[in-house]
Amino acid sequence: MAVYGYARVSTLRQADEGESLAVQNRQIINYAALHGFTLDQVFIERGVSGSTSLSERSEGQLLLKTLKPGDCVITPKLDRMFRSAIDALGILDQFKSQDIGLHMIDLGGNVCGDGISKLMFTILSAVAEAERDRIRERIAQVKSDQKHRGRYLGGKIPFGFELGPNGNLNPIPTQQEVINLVQELRRKKNTFRYIQSFLKNNDINISISTIHRICLDN
Repeated sequence: MAVYGYARVSTLRQADEGESLAVQNRQIINYAALHGFTLDQVFIERGVSGSTSLSERSEGQLLLKTLKPGDCVITPKLDRMFRSAIDALGILDQFKSQDIGLHMIDLGGNVCGDGISKLMFTILSAVAEAERDRIRERIAQVKSDQKHRGRYLGGKIPFGFELGPNGNLNPIPTQQEVINLVQELRRKKNTFRYIQSFLKNNDINISISTIHRICLDN
């Protein structure tokens, strides 16, 4: 039986500083020693988001290819290894069919054991997935609020605005006049190509894609 560890950090800064990885590595080593396991290798995932499934991570792929029936995997926490309940339970079923042990330190042991272990694993996987959903909802709410207040959210600054000192999008009067003209021409059922040609004849050069975005925002 071979015993492997798996650790992950989300950002390259965490990986460079090493603190989070060092803590996870110590937890894996201590758990292995406590249970009489000889640790063969620890797979360390640096700067990889938890939203990426295990099978799509470089070290995760290598771990899955290395494992053989009867082997054992130790990982500090549920969210270090899996992105969702579906991802977690899929790997769990695969491991159980190959008699591979999966020891989650935060869950207290081998979650590929009896029915109670799987029940706990299933519940906590669902809880972790729900928490990630709540985080995404909170981020979406913040972005929606920022957009409503005219805050700059990153990316290309939209036509008609400039970035103010406090992160606000301030209107540019001359470009706002162009926006009003484009929207008026579009309301008269003119094509985007005609609008672009009309503007060009009046020494206003903007792309078709910009005209399209202006009309969509109307």
